[in-house]
Amino acid sequence: MEKKCILMFSGGLDSRLALKIMQEQGFEIISLFFRLPFGEGCCNENCSFNFSQLEGVKLKIIDCTKGELLKEYLEVLKHPKFGRGAGINPCIDCRIFMFRKAKEFADEQGVELIVSGEVLGERPMSQHKKAMSIVEEESGLKGRLLRPLSAKLLPETNAEKKGFVARDKLYDIRGRRRTKQIELAEKFNISYPNPAGGCLLCEKALKKRFLVLLKYDLINEEALELTKIGRHFFIDECWFVVARNENECKIIEKHENVIISDKGKPAVYYHCKDKEQVAKELQEAYSKESSPGLRKKFSKFIL
Repeated sequence: MEKKCILMFSGGLDSRLALKIMQEQGFEIISLFFRLPFGEGCCNENCSFNFSQLEGVKLKIIDCTKGELLKEYLEVLKHPKFGRGAGINPCIDCRIFMFRKAKEFADEQGVELIVSGEVLGERPMSQHKKAMSIVEEESGLKGRLLRPLSAKLLPETNAEKKGFVARDKLYDIRGRRRTKQIELAEKFNISYPNPAGGCLLCEKALKKRFLVLLKYDLINEEALELTKIGRHFFIDECWFVVARNENECKIIEKHENVIISDKGKPAVYYHCKDKEQVAKELQEAYSKESSPGLRKKFSKFIL
């Protein structure tokens, strides 16, 4: 009988090892890469694609940065059922969102088993036993979700009970140290990226920004890239983004309601059409020749 599974693939070390473990057990794998609005994790999309190609594995990209999926994702951010981390990161709810989408895809493909590279205790909010159990229940994947790196520390899945997966060839890794994972990477002879990037929603310094933007429904497909760059201000219920460098000027100038950069003056985006004068004042305040006193006027409006 042909064995198939869907793999949640971030491109990092853990998901690469999960891929190799399932190959070792004779599974045909389809990898799912989630293109998320505020961070991709350890490995970018191209890196993930290249690794999948080298391993002879199909890569399916689920794009959550536009259309209905973006709207759904923003609703998760606005109304998390299981709380937030230090920033506005709803880690458990985010994982439930992704696993539900993975379940939909798996059901369409007629695949029973979904695999994740999660490691017990590696992430304090979303990878402890209670959180893992919540994710399985809420996503409708109880008994169908295999975490091969920590499987021996977790209840058996249906695939293990039926003998499709050999439990003795799974692992009992836990905690934040990656010593065992690095040993496995050497065993499987695979390269992997260093941990990098991450999710902007976890940044404490950006919590106020995202809470305001979500409250006023200012994040959408067109404005998404603006949330990640520049200096942000909220004045009289209007959102302003001031560029910090030439590259950010180019990004801002692609949008409507913009003061164009000029002679050491940064580009400024303003979402309210009647706030052009305030945008010009911000441009002057953050120009190269500006005085600290002029900027101080706007300090209480910083997001």
